[in-house]
Amino acid sequence: MKDILNDLLETVALALLLFFVVQGTFRNYRVELSSMEASLFPQDRLVVNKLVYFRLSTEIFDSILGSNDYQSESNDLFLFQAPKRGEIIVFEYHLEPGRDFVKRVIGLPGETVAIEAGSILIDGDVLEEPYLENKGQHYMSPILVPEGSYFVVGDNRENSSDSRFWGPVHMANIVGKVSLRYWPFESFEYFSSIVFNIDQIDKPLKTTSG
Repeated sequence: MKDILNDLLETVALALLLFFVVQGTFRNYRVELSSMEASLFPQDRLVVNKLVYFRLSTEIFDSILGSNDYQSESNDLFLFQAPKRGEIIVFEYHLEPGRDFVKRVIGLPGETVAIEAGSILIDGDVLEEPYLENKGQHYMSPILVPEGSYFVVGDNRENSSDSRFWGPVHMANIVGKVSLRYWPFESFEYFSSIVFNIDQIDKPLKTTSG
């Protein structure tokens, strides 16, 4: 009887351990609004990878080593990867804590983002966006994305509240990367990285007088 009880306790403990590991690594989400159409739709069920953007503060290394050799402007050291352009992320909306949004990463830290007639410009060059059905006709003056922050936009440009209106998202508010859509089953999709092309705009050559 004692052996059976011990086996049962070990099984429960293992199940609880696996539960907390999974909860700490992945999270399920349901899309509520239409701001990401035609990539994501209301009622879609998503799996979000919370571990992929796991980061450490470089201040820890500074305190241990007594130097700033590992110091970066954002004070972040990513264990796996930082958010990449084109990835779909879930983040907490800073103006309403506790409310999560899902958008696409467009601008990276240190880049200047502008919009002309719906076309997004990164540091003055046009960003090709193959996932868009309609880029709209929005305009936005150039803004610099701060270190440690990301410029995010919904794919449904005419019906999305995003960084165009309330600014970049700080890394501290990012929950994780959308890895796959598992429901509806016929729309099952794994979201891989997108290869972007940035078209250089014809610019006058700078000349120096001699």
